[in-house]
Amino acid sequence: MGLLSFLQQLITSPILFLYQIFQWFLDRLLSPTPPPPHADLKRPKIAVIGAGLTGVSAASHCVGHGFDCRIFEAGPRKNLGGIWSKVNNTSGLQIHSIMYRFHPSVKWNKGYPDRKQIVSQITELWKRYGLEDKTSFNTSVEKVYRDPHGRWIINDPSNGRFDGVIAAVGTCGDPKMPKLPGQEHFKGEIYHSSQLDGKTAKGKKVAIIGGGASAVEALEFVAASDAEHTNILARSEKWIIPRNPIVDVVLALNIFGSETIFSWIPENILRLFFYRDLSDLSPPRNSSKGLFTETPMVNNDIFDLVRSGKASWLRGDILGYDESGKGIKFSHRSQGVPKNGPGTQQVIEADIVINATGYTRPSLSFLPPSVFTPPYAPPNWYLQVFPPSEPSICANNCTYVNAIGTVGNYHIGIYTRFLLMYLVDPLTTPRPYWMKKWVDMTRWVKAKAPGGAFEFFTYSELVYWFVFTLVVNPFRWKWVLFVLFGIGEGLPLRVVEREDAIRNGGKKSGVTGQGVDEGMWLGGGRSRREVR
Repeated sequence: MGLLSFLQQLITSPILFLYQIFQWFLDRLLSPTPPPPHADLKRPKIAVIGAGLTGVSAASHCVGHGFDCRIFEAGPRKNLGGIWSKVNNTSGLQIHSIMYRFHPSVKWNKGYPDRKQIVSQITELWKRYGLEDKTSFNTSVEKVYRDPHGRWIINDPSNGRFDGVIAAVGTCGDPKMPKLPGQEHFKGEIYHSSQLDGKTAKGKKVAIIGGGASAVEALEFVAASDAEHTNILARSEKWIIPRNPIVDVVLALNIFGSETIFSWIPENILRLFFYRDLSDLSPPRNSSKGLFTETPMVNNDIFDLVRSGKASWLRGDILGYDESGKGIKFSHRSQGVPKNGPGTQQVIEADIVINATGYTRPSLSFLPPSVFTPPYAPPNWYLQVFPPSEPSICANNCTYVNAIGTVGNYHIGIYTRFLLMYLVDPLTTPRPYWMKKWVDMTRWVKAKAPGGAFEFFTYSELVYWFVFTLVVNPFRWKWVLFVLFGIGEGLPLRVVEREDAIRNGGKKSGVTGQGVDEGMWLGGGRSRREVR
């Protein structure tokens, strides 16, 4: 950046300028050093399944800390970036980018970056950490199993052997495209909310089917196209919160991760100051739909469009397409009336129908059957991502159901470093018994949560989980800075080496600053005393 542009940005955008400085310091302080080209990375070796945002971020943390890895991606090179490689160019972050720092080296140039910038940052991270040569595209993972020596095989031995597995398949797969009764009569155009690039809605009537996150994609398209009018057809009320980082962070501070006796306070504040005259669109009071039961939508455009008369938010049931081909038959329900309850039937005329019906959830069925044994099946796992029967598996960012302030955030690195800690220091690895006890404890603490103990959590609750599991085991204390911030791994590794030397009667173990050798990992994994 030249001196002139530097001064211009400082004068015209002081907050953004300070944000850039903040990101620069984060990169310098917390980013692991990329390995040199053709570096001889030591074992343990990690298999990362999925080349989306989470998979690329997790792999960069692995190689940055000296662990070899291999990324397996089912799709072609163009799928790098996961769901962000498939959505519309008009799509972007609904939460502020400060809450979407999936790696310390990420550098956003604005508060709410668009899809293009997000994919570019994922690609830059992939290249910076030399992951091109460590990624196998067009490789669908069908099964993961152990060889006779206890190491993980991905599909078959030709893909190598691994000491740990990170499943990073996400929660969004192929688009859902339901076919409604009478669809053959419709005279207009029908699209999925992720397939709108190159389309236009200028001067047209638009009907959006759905009221969740996919509806936001459609709204971004509508707002950019200057449609005549848009009807959002939602089956039920859903909480919508402001596109404001301060508000979003405050809501994520609920450490209980569920509805409490005080939840009515933020809910009523939202109705009073955000919904205002549109409070009828919020979930009714005393209903089962509290703010901390489902992932809220983060958007301001909805209310702006409704207030301006360019859009209408209609709650009700879709009955199918009208026989005349002009639109959709819709039963409009009042606030609080349940799905399929009584309503006023009408025809919603439309030139374009957008199915904001979301995506199929990718399956984790390639993992060993033992990890799905009830009652400890996903998301009821240790820290929600480690199966009690297999602590060397980390299902990063693909087991959650609902949350506030979590996806695509700092915890990707934290979960990855938990796994790395377990692999090099078996005294920190929890026994299945204690992993199950942690799940049971969390269920007990959240016994009255409307959706279940692991169905909803906030970022503050996640931080509590991390701190608790580090503090409860003294052998993990030396790893705290490494696990939480990615710094100082050299010290705990030297301590582990001395611990093994004492245990082995003075013989030095295979721990090094770059990982562990095969003898230490295979011989020491379960020979040391198991603890919580």
